[in-house]
Amino acid sequence: MQKRPTGKAPGNVRIIAGEWRGRRIDIAAGADIRPTPDRVRETLYNWLAPVLPGMHCLDLYAGTGVLGLEALSRGAAGSWFVEQDVAAARALEATLIRFGGHGYDKGRVIRADARRWLAGPVPRRFDLVFLDPPYAGDELGNLCTLLARGWLAPQAWVYLEASRKNALPELPEGWQVHREREAGEVRYALARLV
Repeated sequence: MQKRPTGKAPGNVRIIAGEWRGRRIDIAAGADIRPTPDRVRETLYNWLAPVLPGMHCLDLYAGTGVLGLEALSRGAAGSWFVEQDVAAARALEATLIRFGGHGYDKGRVIRADARRWLAGPVPRRFDLVFLDPPYAGDELGNLCTLLARGWLAPQAWVYLEASRKNALPELPEGWQVHREREAGEVRYALARLV
């Protein structure tokens, strides 16, 4: 999630496909976030479709959690959501409960600063990580370095999102960009451990 321009009404986002297709996720009032656009998510999940079922996902800077929730809707085995904003984390927990069924059982919300959390102990390895820090910062490179210290399963995938104005960071050794695109203000890519 990136920072949402101030002054905009919170609104909501929708799940594009899968079990929860069409379900709406409210953007928490007071939370300063902007979800990844539908068109970007649709392209990302087209890329991931053959490999997504059964994956364990990590949604960093989760905001609404739409990236990780979309993964669960499309057959991921589980998704952890890391979000620092208290209102956004509570709204995400409420969404998991509202969606019911496997959503609450397979989703875990962690209220923490993503960078600090990644610098701590590694509780498990993930098959797919969504890395979408606020565009104003220059964190992608540092976050990739932290992920490379044991957070990723063999042949894991990492989704990277940044402002279109910025180039992607140099990736850690053993990572390779699989696909990269631009849409509106967004530059995004899917990298893979090889």
